[in-house]
Parts: sequence; structure tokens; C-alpha cells
Amino acid sequence: MKAALDFLLNGERVSLAQEKPARTLLTWLRETRGLVGTKEGCAEGDCGACTVVLADLVPSGKLRYQPVNACILCLGALEGKEVITVEGLKKGDRLQAVQQAMVDCHASQCGFCTPGFVMALYAHCKSGTPPELSDAIAGNLCRCTGYRPILQAGKHARELADWQQEAVEDAARTKRIAALPKEPTRLKGFFSPLGVAEFARYLVEHPNAAILAGGTDAGLWITKEHRDLDDVAYIGRVAELRALRDHPSHIEIGAAVTYAEAYEALERIHPDIGELLRRLGAVQVRAVGTLAGNIANGSPIGDSMPVLLALDATLVLQKGDARREARLALFYTGYRKSLMLPGEFIRAIRVPKLAPGARFAAYKLSKRFDQDISSVCAAFHVDGSKARFGFGGMAATPARARQAEAAYVAKGLEAACTALVEDFSPISDQRASAWYRLRAAQGLLRKFHAGASARALLDLAP
Repeated sequence: MKAALDFLLNGERVSLAQEKPARTLLTWLRETRGLVGTKEGCAEGDCGACTVVLADLVPSGKLRYQPVNACILCLGALEGKEVITVEGLKKGDRLQAVQQAMVDCHASQCGFCTPGFVMALYAHCKSGTPPELSDAIAGNLCRCTGYRPILQAGKHARELADWQQEAVEDAARTKRIAALPKEPTRLKGFFSPLGVAEFARYLVEHPNAAILAGGTDAGLWITKEHRDLDDVAYIGRVAELRALRDHPSHIEIGAAVTYAEAYEALERIHPDIGELLRRLGAVQVRAVGTLAGNIANGSPIGDSMPVLLALDATLVLQKGDARREARLALFYTGYRKSLMLPGEFIRAIRVPKLAPGARFAAYKLSKRFDQDISSVCAAFHVDGSKARFGFGGMAATPARARQAEAAYVAKGLEAACTALVEDFSPISDQRASAWYRLRAAQGLLRKFHAGASARALLDLAP
């Protein structure tokens, strides 16, 4: 057990024994290290001005580059990784390929958002994913330049890159990361275990500890609510919770598996799930956010839950050495409340695969296409005489539309649309009115019945 956070910053070894692990990376970079190229825009992971790149080694030993929002990422999550900021790209007087491409394509005007774009494009250039360049910068907002020259710069950067030199740098970075200590960490109320047994014991002893995974929601407790997280258990290094297993009937996703890591397995169940995840936050959020965190957070507008409800997913819960299973459909007991006991945690999510011949669709309605909170999110699953409809944004919790399900099977589409009024009494808020939500939910059910895909309207020829 060690009492310091060990990571790399732009190639430099850092060991922090005095810093609070729940401090955000952004404030530490700017206020302690003087690296002010990383900007604060929204302080909630929406604008991308604070984007930096995390380099780490996946279990196979391969080097991975991912963009993240420094404004909501805690220092404790950096253990065993390398942080790369915009200041770390330039080599002497030579600009890195992405930086040079931004200059060549006149892709900066006021410059405030530029470092974040540079880092998002750098991660894309290094990893080659996601496949669409527009997806790579969907989490970065620009108010003055416009996105066309930035997209041009993203393409031009790959032409400018010296791939031989990049390979040399990758090899050196891999060695530096591999040499970092691999021990549990306990520092100032922060615990970062390596095994699930020690994590479970800690939670029994500290039932009020905040469980930190990606921190895409917990980060806002720090930046917006100004809360001090004095007791934190970080699960990002727990090997058992990072496992993703593909079984014939289902996939089992560990609690620390990120959206980015689970994407391919979930998309294989149905393309609509991949399309929905593509619009869940942005690349920076999906790089660290977890399915289990979205479930445990219990937001009524969490985008993953309608899909999981429609598929009848099961949660594996653990307290100490004891485990139990709970269907997600019965998990929530009220607004942001669940049946989890003090000291209990989500160990894994079991997501059933679709049976041959089953019909499925998932839809998200929001004011913006990219990186926006849903007004209504819905998933529909019909297999023979069984129907499961999962909704978000329609009640105090994500919920099944049980009256509509029964009506759809027994009486058909219009009866099911009428029954939705019995299932839900949504509220009116800044995202949508109650009237809109009910009519939209009925419209989505009709869209599913007609066999329209999630992208049907977007793919129509002009």
C-alpha cells in the first residue's frame, strides 16, 4: 500500500503525497503547475475547452490515447497513466502535426477553444477512432471560427504526421507508463484498490464512501456544488470490475468498464444501441464514464437505462463477500433511490442478447443532436408475445411502460399509445413540456411499429 499518486505529466514522473486526490485535474494543472493552455469553459464536461489526453496501457499491454475533460476528472483517476496537455505536444521549435495543421487551415480565431480542439484531434490522430472526424470533436464547442476549417485541420494533420517518429515516441511512452508503481493507494481519505475483495471490505467499513468510476457526474459535485469529497473509493484499477465477458446469451459488463470499452459489444446486440451511445455525452465523456455509474446515479434522464430496461438487464450486486442479483426493472425505489444497501455496490451488468426474430429499436429526442440531455429516450423490444418498453425522461425514474406493453400485445399499436397515458405523468421543465413528452413517446412507439430506424429522418435524401 502506497500513500502517493503516481502518474506522468508530459513525460515527467509525478508523485503527489500532499495533494487531495478529489481535486480536479484542471485546477491542479492551472493553479499548481502553471499549465494554463488547458482552459475552463463550462466546468461540467460540455464544452471541451479543458480537453487533455490520457495515455494508458490496456490489459493486453497496448498503448491507448483518449481525450478527457480535465474539469471533472479527479487527480486520483490518473494513477498509472500519462497526462498530455497542449504544452506537451511541441518539440522545441517544431509544432506537432495537429498544431501545424490548425495553423495551415486557419482553424483558430479567438483561440480560447483551440487547445481543447488540438487535444481532441491529437487523440483522434493517435488512435484513429472514432471513425468519423466529426464525432471526434463533437464534445468541443467553438463560438467564432466555425467547424469547417477545424475538420480540415483534422484531415491535414494525418498528412503532416511523421509516423516513424510517432512510433518511437509511443514506444518510449509505453515503457514510462509500464514502469509506474502497481500498488493499492490510500491517501487523504482516498482509496484506490486493485482487487474487488479489498474494495468490498473497504465499503463495508466505509458505507458512506463515494464510489468514483469515471466521475462524469461526481465531478459536478465538486465544480458546481462545491462539495468536498472526503471519503472516496476509486474503482478504475479494480481488475475484476474492468472485465467484459461475452456469453452466448448475454454480455457481462464490469462496473469499471467505460462506455468506450463496452461500445462494440453493445452495438453487436443491435445497431440502435451503438447509435444511442454515440450521442451519449461525447468522446471525452465516453472515455471515462461507465454504464454502472449511469445506473447507480439513477437520473431519470440517463440514456443507457431505457435500453437496458427493454432488454431486461440484470445487475450483480455485492456487499462484502455476498452477492445477489436484481433486475434493473425493480432496482429503482424512487427519485435517485435504489434497493442497494449501505456498503453494497454494482459489480456487473448482465445485458441479454436479442433472440432471433425479435424486434428492437432505441430512440433519443433532444434539442441538439450531439452531446445533449434527452427530452425523451425510449427503447422497444418485442419478442413473440412479450413486449418491453423502456423510457427515460417520463417519470421520476427510468421505467417500463407496463400498461402499454400489455396493450400492444393484446390490442395493437393504438391501444398501446393510449395506454402510455396510464403509465406516465411526465413533468414540464426546460427540456420539454409534459404534453410534448407524452406525444413524443407515442410518436416513437409508432415509429418502432413502422420499422423506422433511429437515423431514418437523418438519412433521408434531400
